[in-house]
Amino acid sequence: MKTTIDLYKSILSSTILVFILSACQALPASPTLKATQEVASAAPQHATGFPFATELPEGTKLPTATMLPSPTLAPGKVRPPAVAGSWYPGTAGELTESVDSYLGEAERLDGEPIAILVPHAGFDYSGAVAAYGFKQMEGIPYDVAVIIAADHQAPLSNPISVWAEGGFETPLGTVSINKELAEKLIAADPKYIIFDPATYEGEHPIEIELPFLQRVCPTCSIVPILMGSDNDEAINALANALLSVLPGHRAVVIASSDLSHYPSYDDALRVDEATLDAILTGDTTRVRQSIKETMAKGIPNLATCACGETPILVTMKVAAGLGADTITLLTYQNSGDLPFGDPKQVVGYGAVMFWRYQPPDLTEEKKKILLALARSTLEENLKSKTIPPYNTNDPALTRHSGVFVTLTKNGELRGCIGRMWADLPLYQAVQEMAVQAATSDPRFPPMTSEELNQVKIEVSILSPLRRLTDLEQIKIGTHGLVIHKSGHQGVFLPQVPVEQGWDRNAYLDNLCLKAGLDESCWKDNPVLYSFTAIVFGEE
Repeated sequence: MKTTIDLYKSILSSTILVFILSACQALPASPTLKATQEVASAAPQHATGFPFATELPEGTKLPTATMLPSPTLAPGKVRPPAVAGSWYPGTAGELTESVDSYLGEAERLDGEPIAILVPHAGFDYSGAVAAYGFKQMEGIPYDVAVIIAADHQAPLSNPISVWAEGGFETPLGTVSINKELAEKLIAADPKYIIFDPATYEGEHPIEIELPFLQRVCPTCSIVPILMGSDNDEAINALANALLSVLPGHRAVVIASSDLSHYPSYDDALRVDEATLDAILTGDTTRVRQSIKETMAKGIPNLATCACGETPILVTMKVAAGLGADTITLLTYQNSGDLPFGDPKQVVGYGAVMFWRYQPPDLTEEKKKILLALARSTLEENLKSKTIPPYNTNDPALTRHSGVFVTLTKNGELRGCIGRMWADLPLYQAVQEMAVQAATSDPRFPPMTSEELNQVKIEVSILSPLRRLTDLEQIKIGTHGLVIHKSGHQGVFLPQVPVEQGWDRNAYLDNLCLKAGLDESCWKDNPVLYSFTAIVFGEE
């Protein structure tokens, strides 16, 4: 079974997974899967005595494993750690090594998070998945992180409890509460939002995120929030209150939640696919409905689709209100993927980023630089089979981007290969995809040096994928499309329907054919994504 999760692992793989584009020929794509490093918890505290750190690559330099400098601590109650030494390492040295090893394995993609969704099991289970979310925060000068979780034990928040003073302690130091912001949040809706310290006793979902936050944003203050109700009134009250107090702050919102609890491995894939796919639409009503429909199916041992459903919904609303227009699934795995996991009863985990996409700032001069780089790279590679080094500090050229390179000879397609996972600097992605288009497109023999002067180069710099739920949103000439259905997938760049003179229906018909499906498959609710592109080429 191919799922939304598989789709992301294949089309957004950081290995050299390619999409081969043709205006008239349908080729089923190869569903190469990325071997991921993520792990997930099999139960809220399933493991004891687990190893705390993964092995670091040789030569990796770690920051000094000492107590980190904390923001100036507001006076008031400091919450001691409840699960240090069991769910995560209990000493500063071990904890630093553990967090940094997970972060070292995670990929940094394009974009600055407005919000993230991360799991909250013991580090040996979900640390690698959580690291993907926190990795996206590195180097961004946030001043406050709002961390939202659902109560996991009594006493429950009634309905929302904000810790409003002092700080939270971990082995790495004390993370200060942003007292002013917390008090403003309570004042924004005191009917729903209170400060009830008792609700935090023994709770892990906020604490477990703090060591990652301390490593990627050591000066961040926090506003911890626990939710004890799943009704819409509480969700809207918290979302509206946050949107009233966060403007003016460099804030990130963190939803702490795992996904499906305790179904079988295969059932978890189906359940988590539905939940994540709904989240990717950005539609909170769709998330609610998807979870309701899944829970009504009577799936054996399924206790919940997301233990932090309400924090997820609040985070989605707040992220959208703060300008997020793009939602990216960073990674997913469930505990059945672990060597010690039980496939009969698993928990799923995903990391998701909510952010605002802005196209790279490419002047005509920078476009010429990239085209010249592609050509010089091909000249060298076709002679020596190597990619020549290139160095630049230009932020537009070093920004991580998805890229396709299209080669034409005498006006006919000669090769077209790209990658959609924005994990490489733009200049490097252009170099690598130019070589792949020239040498690895299976429709054509490898290019020779003698051919190169007859070839024209076109570069397409891609936006992130956006889950498409309304076909009326498709604009010919603006949107490229990705389709995924029944284990098949296909992609067209935005310029293809224009070159072929297709209207929307013909565009979709041919996309289905490209994926190796019946041309009317788009009428049967496939998974569709859209993207835009900056396209430029040699004269």
